[in-house]
Amino acid sequence: MTSKTAFTGARIFDGAEWHDRMALVVTDGRVEGLIAADSPTDAMRVPADGALIVPGFIDLQVNGGGGALLNDTPTVDAIRTICAAFARFGTTACLPTIVTDTVDKNVATIAAGVAAVEQGVPGFLGLHLEGPHLAVSRKGAHDPRLIRPMDESDLQRLIEAKRQLPNLLITVAAETVGPEQVSRLAAAGVTVSIGHSDGTYAQVRAAAEAGASVVTHLFNAQSQIGNREPGVVGAALDLPSISAGLIADGIHVHPASIGIALRAKRGPGQIFLVTDAMSITGTDWQSFELTGRTVYRKDGALRLADGTLAGADLTMIDAIRYMHETIGLPLDEALRMASLYPAMAIRTNATHGHLRRGARADFAVLGDDLSVRSTWIGGSKVFG
Repeated sequence: MTSKTAFTGARIFDGAEWHDRMALVVTDGRVEGLIAADSPTDAMRVPADGALIVPGFIDLQVNGGGGALLNDTPTVDAIRTICAAFARFGTTACLPTIVTDTVDKNVATIAAGVAAVEQGVPGFLGLHLEGPHLAVSRKGAHDPRLIRPMDESDLQRLIEAKRQLPNLLITVAAETVGPEQVSRLAAAGVTVSIGHSDGTYAQVRAAAEAGASVVTHLFNAQSQIGNREPGVVGAALDLPSISAGLIADGIHVHPASIGIALRAKRGPGQIFLVTDAMSITGTDWQSFELTGRTVYRKDGALRLADGTLAGADLTMIDAIRYMHETIGLPLDEALRMASLYPAMAIRTNATHGHLRRGARADFAVLGDDLSVRSTWIGGSKVFG
């Protein structure tokens, strides 16, 4: 039986423009379109008076949430917990992320991701494997004992994983994983991101020419712009084929640096928001364990005992609010950075990241203060 719903009374942002006095019509979990709010319709009406309806947020880097951390428990239940935890904050699709760990942990994580697909876990869009093929010199909070080169068995495991997952994003160092390996991964549909890398501009450009298309958490754990060597940051801002994730919490990147990056990075490759959140998000915990080391929560940040940042204490709506209120972006552009642009980065923007006809009915209902009133995935309410 066909299910048809009209969401009325809200100002609607479809990913491109705002619409007033319109209703969002959803049929069987897909956007049918927008109609005048007072038009006759056989759809069941759901009032959202005075609210904002916006595309659901898409988080391509989320290590944990709601008490679950994928490195600790690489299971479908952990994935379900993570997805549900961030649905409370408007995220309708995410890539649960595992940082550098053992081969066995990666295998278990991939198996959990496949099970999440089979079980239809709401909000599960695929996986992000951040490591272990990184540069020790830019390890950040990753355990250096577990960082290693990519061998043929690793590459084949990733190619096989992509066959079973809707999306697979991997973070590698440009100087560790060569263009030939990048090319094979990209040809298999894996989204290759450069991160935790001391690579040169030339190395990142070679990776991009081989098929790498993303840079992980721009400015963090990567070579910076210099007068004679632009590094990973310079390559990310210069190369139009590269998109870049950004942790917008006021801690990981200075607001002036964010402004410079936004002015430099225009065109096909876009800067999008990520949370890099950990298990502690959505809880009142003050510490947790990451690959055998304690991470402490203090002053809005997550740090190892030596002060190294270890992920972020952030939600996507927090990042949107920061970009709009502190950086000064128009709200529509801040929303695109959390929805359309990440969808573009992993090539799912035909169905995700907007509310145009044919898209999945994934959206958030916000108050004027940008609080999340409710979250809908496939036209079904999952929060609120």
